[in-house]
Amino acid sequence: MIATLLRLALKHRVLSVLLAAGLVGLGVWAFTQLSIEAYPDISDTQVVVITLYPGHAAEEMEQQVSVPIERALNAVPNVIARRSRTIFGLSVVELTFEYGTNDYFARQVVLEKLRDAELPEGVTPKLGPLSTPIGELYRYTLEASGYDSRQLREIEDWTIEPRLLQVPGVTDITPFGGVIKQYQIEVDPVALTKYGLSIRDIAQAVDSNNENAGGALLDNRQQGLVVRGVGLIQSIADIENIVVAASGGVPVFVRDVGRVQIGAAPRTGIFAVDDRADHVEGIVLMRRGENPSEVLRGIHDAVDELNASGLPAGVRIVPMYDRTDLVDNTLHTVTHTLLEGLVIVVAVLVLFLGSVRAALLTAITIPLSLLFAFVCMHDSGIPANLLSLGALDFGIIVDGTLVMVEHIVHALSHRPPGSSDAPLDVIRDAALEVERPIFFSLLIIVSAYIPLFTLERVERRLFTPMAFTVCYALLGSMIFALTLIPVLATYLFRRTPKTWDNPVLAWLSRRCSGPSSCRNWTKACCGFARTSPPVSR
Repeated sequence: MIATLLRLALKHRVLSVLLAAGLVGLGVWAFTQLSIEAYPDISDTQVVVITLYPGHAAEEMEQQVSVPIERALNAVPNVIARRSRTIFGLSVVELTFEYGTNDYFARQVVLEKLRDAELPEGVTPKLGPLSTPIGELYRYTLEASGYDSRQLREIEDWTIEPRLLQVPGVTDITPFGGVIKQYQIEVDPVALTKYGLSIRDIAQAVDSNNENAGGALLDNRQQGLVVRGVGLIQSIADIENIVVAASGGVPVFVRDVGRVQIGAAPRTGIFAVDDRADHVEGIVLMRRGENPSEVLRGIHDAVDELNASGLPAGVRIVPMYDRTDLVDNTLHTVTHTLLEGLVIVVAVLVLFLGSVRAALLTAITIPLSLLFAFVCMHDSGIPANLLSLGALDFGIIVDGTLVMVEHIVHALSHRPPGSSDAPLDVIRDAALEVERPIFFSLLIIVSAYIPLFTLERVERRLFTPMAFTVCYALLGSMIFALTLIPVLATYLFRRTPKTWDNPVLAWLSRRCSGPSSCRNWTKACCGFARTSPPVSR
């Protein structure tokens, strides 16, 4: 089969070159579509259930919220670990699933089971964003003059977050800093006693008066008029004019039992940068499995749009952390390493093969194998990162091609004088002599990576992409060594290539020209003499 493939490639040489050119174009396209990241995501599938119960201590949160949620989620399938954290007013329950569990399947099953949890009235658990520990892509702050932290937080919550959430691949925006605006009622206890009211009465009155009501249609025989009852609170005066109760036929308003003002929600922390305190920060989280490069490009476009015309005058988004820098540095490191390896391999090939054409023909396998690997990585969904690309060994990749080219050059240079054999026939015969050793040698190297494909969980995510990438490159180098390289050799070696005698190899050959020379050389280099009798030849 291998010999048949080689003969077909040499028989249809133009077609072989065109197919290689098509693979080059396909490989370049695949590289532009690859998910490029700095390091692989090794986290398991997780679902986080977050529940707020304001004003309640950790003990009540544990008994009334965390424990019922844990009991309801006991029957969730494929769970390998359960953890919960409970603090004042907050319950967090984390479920870790088996390797290979679909994220959306896990979230859907958790949502179904949460309906069975017996929780206090008004407590609604929510799922955390579909992100990972390395999903943090972008951090920014708001810089402005003439704005306080409350105004900046309003701009963050109502202008910036909705725009950034529209970027494909963004799952959530986490704000920090600033104060959250609240309408607050400072109740007078004496007034409550006077009118016989409680805090619950005031809260219910405000809630029931903070909504619009519909009244269907009013037909005046010419047109239909929509009837609405507008009751949404718009200002402090609206709250003050809410009727709480009636005393002796006289309505009691909110302003009669307390003072209404604009305040801030209780703060649990503060955000500061350098010597600037009380700033507002936003953290952009990427959805699990997305392409970081594409998501970052969309974030940059959104930030530029907001800075240009989407924010009030004087307000500007300033990035603090941008993973683009990390990705660019990683790509620069990988590219620099690959180019250095390519130059070293070409230099060594020229030194030992003694022919520039033979060295370049051997080295061309490296970019072609990389492009072949890019196509396979795109097809199998393997991202390009420091581990998957940094593990490529050019010495192994050119191994099969080096044997093929060296044997072809040797066959062409040792033709009998006056031989009538055409270079094509000589190249075909030489290639057929080494095609089986090349195939099985590369097959043995690929088989050495088989244990890596049996790993699971964190180890699999860490090492298997590297194994796939190396095997893809080796597979590509084997295909090119057995097809394209002999075809290109027929064009490059129409005349017998000129080679040279490497002086280092010649010196070593003279030193080891016989058994006694080898023994003396071994004794001189290694510091010991051979005591056993020499082997007769």
